[in-house]
Amino acid sequence: MKKICVPGGAGYVGSRLVPELLKRGYHVNVLDLYLYGDEVLEKHPHLTQIKGDIRDPKVVEKALDQCKAALHLACISNDPSFELNPELGKSINLDSFEPFVQIAKKKGVERFIFASSSSVYGVKEVPNVTEDMELEPLTDYSKYKAECEKILLKYASDDFICTILRPATVCGFASRQRLDVVVNILTNLAYRTGKVKVMGGAQMRPNIHIEDMVRAYIHVLEAPKEKIQKKIYNVGYHNHTVLSLGQMVQQIVGKKRPVDLVVEPTNDNRSYHVSSKKIAEELGFHPKYTIENAIEDLLQAFESGKLPNSLEDHRYFNIKTMKAIQLQ
Repeated sequence: MKKICVPGGAGYVGSRLVPELLKRGYHVNVLDLYLYGDEVLEKHPHLTQIKGDIRDPKVVEKALDQCKAALHLACISNDPSFELNPELGKSINLDSFEPFVQIAKKKGVERFIFASSSSVYGVKEVPNVTEDMELEPLTDYSKYKAECEKILLKYASDDFICTILRPATVCGFASRQRLDVVVNILTNLAYRTGKVKVMGGAQMRPNIHIEDMVRAYIHVLEAPKEKIQKKIYNVGYHNHTVLSLGQMVQQIVGKKRPVDLVVEPTNDNRSYHVSSKKIAEELGFHPKYTIENAIEDLLQAFESGKLPNSLEDHRYFNIKTMKAIQLQ
């Protein structure tokens, strides 16, 4: 299992995951369009970087060659980016998925881990959202994630172990930085403008530190196959209100510069509390890092000049990048 294919490996989570896999002795094939730059991943003797389109079967065949595992991260991420070009989003997030799974199985991949999303649940009124609850996705992005889950599980067999993770919103610093997710947005604005604006405030939002997300993928990758076959796991840690996230950012960034916290009303009162009890009880996975750690990591990156022009540079924002490159 020492050779693994990571489609989407040059994205936000991939840029932290791939170096960790290499440290652990894996040979990694990354398949990615490299929309956010060709230098996201450092060169390594056990890293093969394939710049190509997941919709191209020939490229997929090459990326999966001799791989015993696949960790599928590739997608057009977040609803605004998806809605910018729904046909493009469907072609990448849904239409390409079943052919990829079929090729993976044909090529001898033994484990397949799919990065779904906690957004597949929609809005729930219950205090804890668990994996056995009905899926009620509200957007095409989350609907296609739910469809891909079904597609993958129908191919599961004794020699093709399939596992689905539903991550909470990831936060923290990475070499391919995203600044369009809630904790990262608030930290960027606080540092650059001295103001944190919170819309509403009482809504619950599940988050997970990017380092813990990486740990979760590796934990599942290395788990005994009988424990993970056809299993679905939520992966989150802290369920905070949007207001408490803003207050954390204000407190931590406020040590470097004055930060005002502004609360404004909103019509978006979506609130959900995702439970990650199952992955803890069944696989013994427990997050180690806090939201405060993620804010501190971002602050250090700003202070050290690792994230220049962070309000304007389109590389940090999925929808701005999509507009800039006009991907088809």
